[in-house]
Amino acid sequence: MFEIKDKFYLNGEPFQIVSGSIHYFRTVPEYWRDRLEKLKNMGCNTVETYIPWNFHEPNKGEFLWDGMHDVCRFIETAQELELYIILRPSPYICSEWEFGGLPAWLLKDRNMRLRCCYEPYLNAVRDYYNVLMPKLAPYQVDRGGKIILMQIENEYGYYGNDTAYLEFLRDTMREFGITVPFVTSDGPWKESAFKSGWVDGALPTGNFGSGIEWQFGEMRKYMGEDKPLMCMEFWDGWFDAWGEEHHTTEPEKAAKELDDLMRLGNLNFYMFEGGTNFGFMNGRNGGSKTGDVTSYDYDAPLTEDGQITEKYKAFRNVIGKYKEVEEIPLTTEIKRKEYGRISCTAKTDLFSVLEKISVPVHSDYPLTMEEAGQNYGYILYRTKLKDSELAEEIRLEGAADRVQGYRNGKYIFTAFGDNIGEKFDISEQEKGGTVDLLCENIGRENFGTGLEDQRKGISGGVKINDCRHFGFDIYPLPFDQKQIAEIDFSAGYVQGIPAFYRFDFETDEPCDTFVDTDGFGKGCIFINGFNLGRFWEIGPQKRLYLPAPLLKKGQNSIIVFESEGKSAESIYLCGEPKLV
Repeated sequence: MFEIKDKFYLNGEPFQIVSGSIHYFRTVPEYWRDRLEKLKNMGCNTVETYIPWNFHEPNKGEFLWDGMHDVCRFIETAQELELYIILRPSPYICSEWEFGGLPAWLLKDRNMRLRCCYEPYLNAVRDYYNVLMPKLAPYQVDRGGKIILMQIENEYGYYGNDTAYLEFLRDTMREFGITVPFVTSDGPWKESAFKSGWVDGALPTGNFGSGIEWQFGEMRKYMGEDKPLMCMEFWDGWFDAWGEEHHTTEPEKAAKELDDLMRLGNLNFYMFEGGTNFGFMNGRNGGSKTGDVTSYDYDAPLTEDGQITEKYKAFRNVIGKYKEVEEIPLTTEIKRKEYGRISCTAKTDLFSVLEKISVPVHSDYPLTMEEAGQNYGYILYRTKLKDSELAEEIRLEGAADRVQGYRNGKYIFTAFGDNIGEKFDISEQEKGGTVDLLCENIGRENFGTGLEDQRKGISGGVKINDCRHFGFDIYPLPFDQKQIAEIDFSAGYVQGIPAFYRFDFETDEPCDTFVDTDGFGKGCIFINGFNLGRFWEIGPQKRLYLPAPLLKKGQNSIIVFESEGKSAESIYLCGEPKLV
């Protein structure tokens, strides 16, 4: 039995929560036990994880619960190690994760209202909870498991004040079998925002990374003296965005803040291990044009690939001042390896294979990515000009996020950021032919009030010669495993346009390694069909983490999709990461 009174109580005894965040969806399952063992060895008694809705219901009514999606296996592994568990399920998680965990298919409804009492949204949440909550319920501490707390929404005070919506989430979770205590989490700096995230029946907790005494003091003013204090997100590092600096927090400074937390209340390290935004699941914070990098290293106590850091050692020393730190043996052998340079074995450009890997949707006007039945990746709009028509200029209406224009297969412009709605001149004077618009979803915003404006592709129109153009073949390019497997590398290759490059190599010892794409511009990488994530020459991330379980003994294939027309004849598999 877990209770919230003046303190947290477990089976009638006071219990200090010392927790760490590990996101199962950012770590390959083969390494879950290793990360949890290292969490326990640092002195934590609890593990916390979000549960992202879009990770488990990528399309309406289509649920994924195996492999990396097997949250029950993650919970069971934690229980085997005698770790208690805090779960923070969707609908919204933020977490620098694509769309804050909300599924993109919600945006098919042009009238969609999120995180409030809009009935179609509530119905979708209820359908999801009807599947999710019964899976989690058996692992609650009052049923013999280790789940002690579950969170309602996330930092809602930054978004809105629809208390009825929070009550709906609370009551629906209870209806589907959740009996452990509830919490909310918000920033305590401003009373109105802090309290807007509250709901009866849930303990408020705070999210912050410094000024512990002041932060807890503010929470006390709002909460009173009769409730336990908890920092649900102790920010011990920070995340990175493309084109910006790599963020770090000094171990000594973070350890000093931790000492205050251990002395004054309860805490959850955010993050203990950050992990990786595999695939196209990186988020984008409001105001950022570029999106977050593939690595979610976060400068956490464990690195992206699970290495113990000086911050880990400093934290363990602080925790050891307040409680006994148990040491258990690590059971997973993990090695880094530098495999060296791998030469390109085949290549083909996107336009040569387009018809073979994608079936177009025909429409008089542009459809958004969501309307075309697609969630992530790229989408290409192709329109034909009349034989007598000369295209002199082009302008996009309602385009997101990054668009590259081509005239008869030749590059003409990139629309991105501040210039995405500007007019682009076309110097080619040939009449007729085609205009192609390759749009990239660089990641939906995960924070702020602009969530309802995150439709991707083109939501407005395409103006050619200052006149709206109609008639499009729209090619979905989600670059899922099926689509990547259909690439025909014998189809032809034209230099200087988006293209696929294959690199084959053999190994008899799969180890962790890092893919260096020096010489390539921007794109994404696939290892044996698995999407490792995005790369971009602007940094700060210069190498993508490739976990050993994604490699096979024997033949392996890496495919690089590059969108800028920049390429090299080889890639390098390095023994360490590079964040600059």
